[in-house]
Amino acid sequence: MRERVRFARRDRIDDGFGNRRSGDFIALFERSAQFIMKPGSEAALAARLEGRQPVTMIVRLDRQTREITPSWAAQDARTSVIYAIQAAADMDRRGQWLTLVCMGGEVP
Repeated sequence: MRERVRFARRDRIDDGFGNRRSGDFIALFERSAQFIMKPGSEAALAARLEGRQPVTMIVRLDRQTREITPSWAAQDARTSVIYAIQAAADMDRRGQWLTLVCMGGEVP
């Protein structure tokens, strides 16, 4: 795992009338990750032409990464590219790794 990723979720803000609304992203924690770029399928090529990069990220599954949902965002600590998380699942079903399907260049 050579990459470093920051995970953030939207803050919940009180609007003054007793309602909660989404605020800005708050960085919560950082983890090592492995990036797997999507192969050259037609959908992946179309996304790249629009300035988006489909990526699969793999991180260790722990107490904090279990909370990640598609409403969160991931940021590459080295390049500062922000990734919208589209899906998060324990694909190997052993409780060891979390697989995140992400789209770079998209704001969640």
